[in-house]
Amino acid sequence: MKGVTKAVCLLSGGLDSATCLAWALREGFEVHALSFDYGQRHRVELDAARRVVEALGAADHRVAKIDLRVFGHSALTDDIDVPKGRDEAQMDAEIPITYVPARNTIFLSFALAWAEVLEASHIIIGVNALDYSGYPDCRPEFIAAFETMANLATKAGVEGRTKVKIHTPLIQLSKAGIVRLGQELGVPFGLTHSCYDPNSEGRVCGQCDSCLLRAKGFREAGIEDL
Repeated sequence: MKGVTKAVCLLSGGLDSATCLAWALREGFEVHALSFDYGQRHRVELDAARRVVEALGAADHRVAKIDLRVFGHSALTDDIDVPKGRDEAQMDAEIPITYVPARNTIFLSFALAWAEVLEASHIIIGVNALDYSGYPDCRPEFIAAFETMANLATKAGVEGRTKVKIHTPLIQLSKAGIVRLGQELGVPFGLTHSCYDPNSEGRVCGQCDSCLLRAKGFREAGIEDL
């Protein structure tokens, strides 16, 4: 169909990425959702991603399987304890051990490859520079640098068929702001999963950085996390 504007949306199954998917649909994109099975201990998030796509819709949803456990050095992919019960000062003090080396660079590279195949010029990612856990690959400077690289790196870009734009609709929002936007967009919060260290049944721990930041967002937004 002519006139369709395609976009690849990174979808983890968490609150932020689900809000990005809903935002992309509202903006009129034909959304191709991309999730990753990368050896994460919270692999249950992939089930959440599938539920979110079923609820909100997408033109396609694919799960790329890569194994970042071969590198380790992260509490999400290695035999390292996930930090629990930390306050905001502790979260802000240093880059946490839940940081997965180069994860967003890797994920965006996969999204770029799929976008080139689709002849799509738009990539959407739910990075946030305010209420986050200090990850360097969530900063605006990183996104701008990757976008510049993306337009030098592909056949489609060199030939002038596409010019990639990376959209970061949440980057300057607080977690409460993300919750409010998600509610406005009709995000099914109860289908999403944010915990870094769920138990064997997939139940959230409630004490990891991600759980605490999520709870803070809903509390400050005055919205119930269903």
